Order: sequence, then C-alpha cells, then structure tokens
Amino acid sequence: MKITCIGADISNNDVSCSENLISNLKSDIPKLLKKGAIKAGLTNITGDDVVISAIVNDEDLPLINKEIVNILRDNAEDIGDIGGVGKTSEEAGEGISYATANIREDRFPDAVILHFDTYGGESFVAHVAESAIQAAKGISSCTDVSILNSEDINEIPGVGYVGNETDDPVIVATVEDLEQIGVISGAMIGASLGCKNTYLVKRHTPCNVIPGSVLVSATAFTNGNIIDLAVPFENKTRILK
Repeated sequence: MKITCIGADISNNDVSCSENLISNLKSDIPKLLKKGAIKAGLTNITGDDVVISAIVNDEDLPLINKEIVNILRDNAEDIGDIGGVGKTSEEAGEGISYATANIREDRFPDAVILHFDTYGGESFVAHVAESAIQAAKGISSCTDVSILNSEDINEIPGVGYVGNETDDPVIVATVEDLEQIGVISGAMIGASLGCKNTYLVKRHTPCNVIPGSVLVSATAFTNGNIIDLAVPFENKTRILK
C-alpha cells in the first residue's frame, strides 16, 4: 500500500487559489474513490498550488495517478504545470510535483505531507525540502519518506514524464503510530523553518510574502482526514508566561 501526492499550479494568478477552483477540485475527489483509491483528499493548498493525495494499493498506483492529473487538468484555471507533462521523455518539461511513500499493511494509513510554494522559483526550495526529508528519516517511527526527483527526467507511473525543474515540491512521510505524527511533523516543519526565508502558512493562505521567500504548508492525512498542522504547531510553539 502507498500514499501518492501530486501537486500543481493550476491557478489563474501567482498568489492564491480561488474559492471556485478549490470547490471544483473537492467535488471531483470522489472520482478517485470510484477508481479504487482507499482514501483521497485535497490535502494541501499553498499559495497558488494545490496537492491531491490518495491512499492506494500498489497495483492501482498508475490508475489513480492518471485520474488525479485528469482532475487537475479538468479544473485548471490555467494549464500551468499540467502542460509540462510529456508522453515521452523528450516531451518532458517543468511540470507537476510528485511524491510517494510506502505504508505498512498492518498500520492505519497515516502520513505527514509538506508542500512548498515559491513566488519567483527560488532555487533553494530544493534544499528546504531535502532538509525536511532528512529530518523525517532520522525518526524510528517513520515508516517511509519520499525522495526528491534527482534525475533530469522523471517518470510518474500512469501519467508520463516531467523534468526536475519544479519549484513547488511536495514531500510525504508515512507514520507507524498516530501519536508520532506530532514528532515527525515537528521535526519536518522545524527543519524547513530553519532554512533561510522559509515561512509556515495555514492551508489555503495567499502567498503574501516578499519575493525571495518559500512557503510551506503541513498537513496530517490520517485515515482520510485532513488536519492543517500549522494551527497546532503555532499553538505548541508559543512561549508560556
């Protein structure tokens, strides 16, 4: 069993996602369940980017990936990142973001998803995402964590080929035990915020930052439920007086 996460910029502006876009995407999520996804949701909305995630059996991964991209394409206000997907490696361009991680069959399908958005394609976002990945890897209660695309051309099962130029990566870590979500997400968020010019935002927050910055949203996807981790993280990091 796996979790698959696909992110794309399909908004008609560079700052936010419209309520209409979000409503339309949510309305199409049941299509993934009809195709065989175990759980699915619009997990992250970060600046002008969105992420659709799904829990799938291994053999269904290509089919669900394809349907996620279909949903993104059908509802796009601007074809944006979808246009970077090629049927062949020669046609690959700057396209969608993709992350996947394994889930143990004897565990609930719980995961932490971090999604990054840039205003001007700031290149250091790859370092921020990799810092969060390494933080998750160091925790014993983390089942698996995705990797950043490192090849010039990357194949997404069921979808096609994309280049590695995406400036809005998504990463995911799967969790052994529900109570460890706070430990894993705290480490990943902390590692991200320790990097320069990186800011944690609440889900569906406009990208109102000075260009040269990176936004990160953090979501817990617990048995199909979506929890915006920016809210509890903000509360937990307040200095008590």
